[in-house]
Amino acid sequence: MSQQKLLTITVPCYNSQDYMRGCIESLLVGGERVEIIIIDDGSTDATGAIADEYASAHPTVVKVIHQENGGHGEGINQGTKHATGIYFKVVDSDDKMSEDFPAFLDALEKCEREGGVDLVVSNYYYVHTDGIGDRSIDYSSVLPKNRIFEWKDTKRFRLHQMLTIHSSTFRTALVKEWDEPLPRKVFYEDNLMICKTLPRVQKMYYFPHNLYRYWIGRPDQSVQEAAIIKRYTHQLLVSEKSFAACDLDNITEPMLKKYLRHELFMLFGISVMFARLNKSDEADAKLEEMWDNCKKHNYKWGRHYRHRTPLAIICMGGKFGRAVAIFFYRMANKIVRFN
Repeated sequence: MSQQKLLTITVPCYNSQDYMRGCIESLLVGGERVEIIIIDDGSTDATGAIADEYASAHPTVVKVIHQENGGHGEGINQGTKHATGIYFKVVDSDDKMSEDFPAFLDALEKCEREGGVDLVVSNYYYVHTDGIGDRSIDYSSVLPKNRIFEWKDTKRFRLHQMLTIHSSTFRTALVKEWDEPLPRKVFYEDNLMICKTLPRVQKMYYFPHNLYRYWIGRPDQSVQEAAIIKRYTHQLLVSEKSFAACDLDNITEPMLKKYLRHELFMLFGISVMFARLNKSDEADAKLEEMWDNCKKHNYKWGRHYRHRTPLAIICMGGKFGRAVAIFFYRMANKIVRFN
């Protein structure tokens, strides 16, 4: 019987022929310690053929799943379903792992020798196609380095420090415990993946290096402003489902609860700004519908986020409220440059 893989990496691909090779080559550096599951999500270009080419050349490492188009979330669903590695990570087909990848695998092996962890956090690096505004999202101010720790050992996360699929590697058993899969054909669902899994996390490890290189600037990316305006309802749905998944009243670990409150605040803030960018009465109505649904699920926390946080400012009605929300969006993008 072959030895269990250390890490499963799922690569959702849709019409990725122009850039997927760079991604996959950066993962193959992991050798036999990794399992790479390429999801061909109904592509109409050469994506499927390229995936099959890699599976043929590396049969003990690369697997390919061809499916009808179901969106990024369905790609992750299939990855979690077929994953056999001890740990699980998602890498988008236009992104790459850095030269620190072998050292990261060494760190995973160290964790296993010491009993294993539920989550490994690593830094990630924004790489813009025009070379302007590249920066690292670093967690060294809030997480202990190079040792296993628990939530009580963490510090308060800063505004820009969110745990994302770029920074998170979960124990595979945790993602296989989801009560329901990620929604099909819904963008921004990776935030829901985090909120569905974090409440189960107890033991963690922080790898303080820029492991993940997150490429920004392709015109068809979901974070581009035109896509945001078009798909704002997707973010509203994801935030609503994330709110329900976190179930704050049942979180007993204080620092985990603080982090989840922070995560939800940021997700709701993103939702509000996405909706206000649409500049329509329909978008404003959809936004209030999201808040109403959250209050139905948990009135105390739904009301807290809607009325008792700074989000109330960018939720103000009419053109003035939209203008305030868009101003904050422009300022945030100027600082972080997320598209």
